[in-house]
Amino acid sequence: MRERSERRPQWVYGQGDDPDYSSSLANERTFLIWVRTALALLAAGVALDVVDLSISSRAQDAIAMTLLGLAVVTALVSWVRWGLVERSMRRREPMPPIGFGALLMLAVGGIAAILIIAWL
Repeated sequence: MRERSERRPQWVYGQGDDPDYSSSLANERTFLIWVRTALALLAAGVALDVVDLSISSRAQDAIAMTLLGLAVVTALVSWVRWGLVERSMRRREPMPPIGFGALLMLAVGGIAAILIIAWL
């Protein structure tokens, strides 16, 4: 088994004590759910680029690129969030605040509203 000092990323595992396995696994499942969300955003952006809608091609391209950008940001934020939560558990500190989920919900809701209005 690897020593704790060898585990990566060091900014997470180099501090505190190992948390309860069930908590750590729950954190990992949450991370994987966020990765799945990023993949769904990526698929939506690619699909929107391929499908021909009754809106201008510039608007359609802009929305597709926004979805692709959100996919990348979601994947990155999910990894950082996983590390912050894992480190908080190791240090026995309060969990970091949730903020990105609300922003992502507003962005996806706004894109959905634009597409619904354009579709009508």
